[in-house]
Amino acid sequence: MSIRLRAGLITSAVIGAGAVILSQGAAFAAPPTPPSHHTPAPADSLRALASQSGLRIGAAVNTDLLATNSEYRAIAASQFSSVTPENVMKWEVVEPTQGTYDWSAADDLVSFAQQNGQLVRGHTLVWHSQLPAWLNAAAPSMSSDQVRALLKKHVVDEVTHFKGKIWQWDVVNEAFNDDGTLRDTIWLQKLGPGYIADAFRWAHEADPRALLFYNDYNIEFTGPKSNAVYQLVKDLTAQGVPIDGVGFQTHLDSQYPLPDLQNNLQRFAALGLKVAETEVDVRTTLPVTPVEQNAQIGGFTSTLQACLAVRACLSYTVWGIGDAYSWVPDVFPGEGAATIYDENLQPKPEYTALQQTLALAAGTPGRNDPRR
Repeated sequence: MSIRLRAGLITSAVIGAGAVILSQGAAFAAPPTPPSHHTPAPADSLRALASQSGLRIGAAVNTDLLATNSEYRAIAASQFSSVTPENVMKWEVVEPTQGTYDWSAADDLVSFAQQNGQLVRGHTLVWHSQLPAWLNAAAPSMSSDQVRALLKKHVVDEVTHFKGKIWQWDVVNEAFNDDGTLRDTIWLQKLGPGYIADAFRWAHEADPRALLFYNDYNIEFTGPKSNAVYQLVKDLTAQGVPIDGVGFQTHLDSQYPLPDLQNNLQRFAALGLKVAETEVDVRTTLPVTPVEQNAQIGGFTSTLQACLAVRACLSYTVWGIGDAYSWVPDVFPGEGAATIYDENLQPKPEYTALQQTLALAAGTPGRNDPRR
């Protein structure tokens, strides 16, 4: 049975209907490897439309479904130009027994991406959740030096295994509480706040070409958490730490108003960093009413417009393909319908909204960005 948890749980999220004015074009960094030959995507697919604006549009992918569900696999291949592993690059999966690695599922995803001319977002190297059972049991009694050695080995080994095959790594994931304080994790307890900078240094040494991101939720709108992350990455860049970007997870809820997402993307970009929307979904109460679905449509539209409006926004990734496989109902009972495909893998109006937004951006003079 596959794990259907995203990278962490959120305590609050925001959404509503609204629009963002399109301005500058999006750009993305050069792929780590040349794309392989693959069947061209339909002209009205999300990936084909996004390419006209220099934007990578992606999805978090369940590798079990890739192997067993041909319709799911076809959607993942034809609609998206980047993929993120839902779980198979997390520590508990790649090293279930200490010292014994299992890269098989993650390698399969990378091969799928290469076959379909897609880039890969690696997710995630340093996180407080989904750690191996052996590590959870042993770490509390370990010395700081022992924990540091284990963490460095994990980061270096994983990045080295995938060297040249990963476009963006989520190096550190969800290190902050909503009030802007650092989360009280085993990493903070044993290593202090310096573990964040160290993780970026280790990852960069292992693969200097990969783009290295800090990734978190609830930083889409201005507040204590977003401000704390802003100060962190500002300090890291000032210290010469090799951080390239910030990932805004963008898990939203139809009962809340929209965040000032474009402003936050832009203020982080102004630090000279790249930005990305990394885990976009819009949940609502069930059964879905027309009013709630309209709010969901507005949420997907506005978040994509925000990325398109900020030149440094490299990619827009939806978290999951199909409502039947979403993490939301397991974590928020009574809520769901958070993705752009329904439980039968049929495109929803939310999909059409993204399609239309991309088509509009592609038709705007000056939108195309030749950089690849």
